[in-house]
Amino acid sequence: MDHAATIDTPSQDIPAWAKEAPDATPMMAQYLAAKRQHPDALLFYRMGDFYEMFFEDAVAAAAALDIALTKRGRHAGEDIPMCGVPVHAHDAYMSKLVRQGFKVAVCEQMEDPAEAKKRGSKAVVRRDVTRIVTPGTLTEDSLLEARRHNYLAALAEAGGALGLAWVDISTGSFCVQKAAERDLAAILARLDPTEILLPDRLLAREALVELLADYRKRLSPLPSARFDSENAGKRLTQFLGTATLDAFGSFSRAEVAAMGAVLDYVELTQQGRVPRLSTPSQVLDGTLMEIDAATRRNLELSRNLAGERADTLLVTLDRSLTGGGGRLLGDWLAAPLTDRAAINARLDFVARLAEEDRARADLRDMLRRVPDLERALSRLTAGRGGPRDLAAIRDGLAATADFSARIGRLAAPLPDLLLRAVADLGQHAEPVARLARALKAELPHLTRDGGFIAPGYLAELDELRSLREDSRSLVLALETRLKDETGIATLKIRHNNVIGYYIEVTPQHAEKLKGDARFIHRQSMANAMRFSTGELAELEGKIVHAADRALALELKLFDDLVAETVARAEPVARAAAALALIDVGCALAERAREGDWVRPEITGDTDFVVEGGRHPVVEAALARSQSGPFVANDCDLSDDRRLWLVTGPNMAGKSTFLRQNALMAILAQMGSFVPARRARIGIVDRLFSRVGAADDLARGRSTFMVEMVETAAILNRATPRSLVILDEIGRGTATFDGLSIAWACLEHLHEVNGSRALFATHYHELTHLSARLPALKPHTMRVMEWQGEVKFLHEIGPGAADRSYGIHVAKLAGLPPAAIHRAEEVLATLEKGDQAGALGRLADDLPLFSVQAPPASAIAASAVEDALRDLNPDELTPRAALEQLYRLKGLLKA
Repeated sequence: MDHAATIDTPSQDIPAWAKEAPDATPMMAQYLAAKRQHPDALLFYRMGDFYEMFFEDAVAAAAALDIALTKRGRHAGEDIPMCGVPVHAHDAYMSKLVRQGFKVAVCEQMEDPAEAKKRGSKAVVRRDVTRIVTPGTLTEDSLLEARRHNYLAALAEAGGALGLAWVDISTGSFCVQKAAERDLAAILARLDPTEILLPDRLLAREALVELLADYRKRLSPLPSARFDSENAGKRLTQFLGTATLDAFGSFSRAEVAAMGAVLDYVELTQQGRVPRLSTPSQVLDGTLMEIDAATRRNLELSRNLAGERADTLLVTLDRSLTGGGGRLLGDWLAAPLTDRAAINARLDFVARLAEEDRARADLRDMLRRVPDLERALSRLTAGRGGPRDLAAIRDGLAATADFSARIGRLAAPLPDLLLRAVADLGQHAEPVARLARALKAELPHLTRDGGFIAPGYLAELDELRSLREDSRSLVLALETRLKDETGIATLKIRHNNVIGYYIEVTPQHAEKLKGDARFIHRQSMANAMRFSTGELAELEGKIVHAADRALALELKLFDDLVAETVARAEPVARAAAALALIDVGCALAERAREGDWVRPEITGDTDFVVEGGRHPVVEAALARSQSGPFVANDCDLSDDRRLWLVTGPNMAGKSTFLRQNALMAILAQMGSFVPARRARIGIVDRLFSRVGAADDLARGRSTFMVEMVETAAILNRATPRSLVILDEIGRGTATFDGLSIAWACLEHLHEVNGSRALFATHYHELTHLSARLPALKPHTMRVMEWQGEVKFLHEIGPGAADRSYGIHVAKLAGLPPAAIHRAEEVLATLEKGDQAGALGRLADDLPLFSVQAPPASAIAASAVEDALRDLNPDELTPRAALEQLYRLKGLLKA
C-alpha cells in the first residue's frame, strides 16, 4: 500500500461514503456497510497489519494525526481518500484521536484469510465492529491515567427533575445522584467526567447549556428515546438480575433514566461485551461537602491554574503506592464527607496506622508490589484482557494473605475500616494456586502471541510444544529406533515438500521392508526406495500442525482461566477495593508523620478553630527551595467571631492564609490529618472560595463579571454551616463602586448567610462595620518598618492595617525609580485633603518630563558622585586616572 502520495478531496454535500456505487468492490461494499452503521465514528478497518480509513474519515484522521493521506481506487466516479495506522502501534494513534474528541469504531478481521479463500478466490474476509472507542469508554492502561478515574456520565431528565449517573468501565465503579440544576456544575466539577451523555432535547434549554459550557467539548448528545425511564428500569433490573430496584435504593425516575442510558451506551460501545460493573451506589443529598468549580480551581485541589497536577493539594498529599490507592485518594479529596461518624471512622483508621510505624512500613513495602487489580479485572471481563492481566490477578490475590497476616499481628481493637479491609481481602488460595501453575513468569503482552502457559501445566500442550520445538530430535529418535529394529544401518528419514516425511533405504534393503507390514511403499527411485509407516505419518501430522494446535490449545486454556477469574469477579473486586483502602490509610498516615500533622477534632457545631495552621502546598514548596520555615497562623471563627475582615499589604500572605483554612476543612472532612498544632472543625456543608482573578473570554465575561458571578453564587447558596473565602471583592471596578459592593457583600454574609467567613480586602473603610456587626472581627497581616524598608512578617493578628504598602510592592516588582517617586508624590497629595481638589491640582501639575528621571533633589548623593565631584581630570597622570577608575568601580560595588 502506498502511504506516500497525497491527494485533495473536494467538499461534498453528503458524505462520499454515503453515495450509491453499484460497482463497488466486495471489500469496499463491506466497508461501506460497516460505516453506515457507525456514521459518527472514524472506522478503523482492519486490513492485514494496518487499520485503514477511507473517505472523510481518512481526511479527518490524516489531519489530526499528521500522517500521509493517500488514495485507493474510485467510488461514485471519484478517488477514494485513504490513510492507515499500523496495528501494532494503533493505541498511540487512537489515543490522539480520542483526546481530540473523535470516536473510533474498530472493525476487526473475524476469520483467517485462508478460511475466506475456501469460499472462493474473490471472497472477502469476514469483519465486524467489535468496539467503539470514546473518551469515556477507555480501558487500556496506555490510554488512561493510572491514578485518575475515567468517568462516563449520563444526565437525564424525568418528571421535571435531573439525575446524573456515572461509571468508570476501567474499574467497574457505578454511581448515581439526584442533580438539581443549581447543583449540577458542582457535581460535574467533583467528577470531572471525560464524556457526558445527555438527551438531544436538553440542548434547547439555554440555562442548562450555559451550566454545561465548560464541558461542551465532552458532550455526546443522544436521541431522547435512549433516556426513557421505563425502558431504563427494565435494562437495570436485567443487569442486576432482580425483579425490582428497591434493594439498591429509592431512585427517582431521572436517576433510573440516567443509569439506564449509561448502561445502554456501554453495551453499545462495547458491542455486547460489557465489563464488570458494581451495583449502583446512590449518593444522597447532603452527604458530601459541596465544592463548586470556581472553588476547586481557586484552591488548586487536583489541578493547578495551568491545568496540571504539579503543586496541587493532591500531589502534596499523595503518598499512595498503587493505582487503585491513588484513585481512591483522589475520590476522598474530591468529595469530603459531611457525616461526622463516617469522618471519624476514617480518622480512626488513619490514626491507628500513624501510630504503627513498623506495621505501616511493612504494609507499604508490600503495596509497592501490588498490581492494578481493578483495571486488570475490567479488561478480562470485557474480553480485552491478556496474559499479563491474569498475572496481575494472580499476584494481587496472592498478596492478600500477607496483608491479612500482617494486620492480624496488630493489637486489638482494630478500627472499623481496617477490620472491613481484612474481611474484604478474603481467601484466594485456590485461584492463586491454579494461576501460579498455569502462567509463566515472563509473559507476552498479547494473547495471540502464545507462549504464556507454563511447562508442566498440561501434558498435551507440552507434547505439542515438544513436537514444534524438537521435531528434528524426534525424527532422529525414530530413525535410530527403526535402524535398530530393521538392522539397516543406512536407513534415513527425510522430508520434501511433495510427499512430506519418508523412510529411504537402498534397493538391496527394500525387500526387507516390503516384507514388514508396518512399511508402506511410497516411491521407487533409481538408487533408493521410499517408504512410510503409520507412526511416521502420525508424527508428521503432529509436527506440521503442532504450532497451530499449540497456540489454539493455549488460547482455549486462556479462555478457561479467564472464565474462572470472571466467575470470581466480585470477591476479586472486593479484594482490590480493600488493597486500595489500605494504601490510602497508609498514605495519609505517612503524610501525617512526615509533616507533623495532627488529627482534627470534628464537631457537630459550627466551630472552626485552628492553632498553628499551615498551607501544605506552600510549606512543601518552601521546604524544596530551602527558603525557610512556613510561618504558622491561628484562625478562630467561633460564633461570636465567625467573620474575619483581613487587611494588610499585598505579598504579606493574606491569600495564603485564606486558602490554607479552606484546605484545612477539606483535609479534615476527607479523613486526613491536618497541618496544624491543633484543629477543631465543625462540619462544613458547602465551601466557597473567591480568590484570584480570571476572565472568561469565550463567554464574553470580563474579570469583574466573572468575579460578580462567583460572588453571586456564594451569597445565594451559603448557609450558617458553610465556610466562605473571599479575597478582594470589588477590585475590578471603580473605587467607590468596588467599595460599595464589598460593603454590601460583607453585610449580607453577616446578616443573611450567617456563614463562617474570611474576607480579605484593601478597602480599609470596611473596618468601620465592626462597630455594628458583632461577629465581624478585623484582623491584619503584620508588617515591620525599619529605616524606610518594609518587611512582611506573614503573621496575622487583631486590628486593621493603616495602609496597603502598594508602592513598596511596586518598588519590589521593579517599577522605574521615576514612577515610584511620582507615585509617592501623588499619594502624599491625596492623603492631605479632599480628593477632588487634590486630583485637579495633580492634573494641572503633570510633570511631563519627570517620567524620564526624578528631580535631582529627590536623589540622595552617592559616594561615587562625591568622588567624581572632587576629581580634576587635568591633574591626573594616565596611571593615576586608572587608579581612580578602579576606585570608583569599588565605590559603585559598595
